[in-house]
Amino acid sequence: MQRDDEIELNSQPIFEIGQKVRIRKLIKNDGTFPGREIGEVLAKIGDIGYVASIGTYLQSYYIYAVHFLNTGYVIGCRKRELESVEETNESNATAK
Repeated sequence: MQRDDEIELNSQPIFEIGQKVRIRKLIKNDGTFPGREIGEVLAKIGDIGYVASIGTYLQSYYIYAVHFLNTGYVIGCRKRELESVEETNESNATAK
């Protein structure tokens, strides 16, 4: 039985729509990604994407739909599979 402190929906989502995120673990098709074989790799550790939407699963967890621009895939990910990518304001100025 699940304890209340294990239910993510009791708090706000960790990530926001539009936020840049990185995959922390290999994501394979579990049969829910159409047009790809079960077990096929959909995203590799380090792949970067953007949170497109936020849904829920089993009234307990947030599912973050992450859009990966390099593949065009939108993959549902759990919090533990993602980490935030800090945006940096890089400039073209050279150090002197």
